[in-house]
Amino acid sequence: MRERIIRAVAGIFILTSILLSYFISRQWMWLGVFVGVNLLQSSFTRFCPLEIILKKFGVKDTVTQTNEV
Repeated sequence: MRERIIRAVAGIFILTSILLSYFISRQWMWLGVFVGVNLLQSSFTRFCPLEIILKKFGVKDTVTQTNEV
């Protein structure tokens, strides 16, 4: 569940950044850059600030179940 929330929040921030940079100021693109760089570094380091926040709020991690015959 946490990973889905992280992806959804990242997507919302990227889309918001694009809309704000189009309608308000081009400087809002830096928000999208920040989110993208954070996603890239988390893929290497497995460190994600949002994941820590979600853990503190008690959001459970998804456990995948396999159906073995």
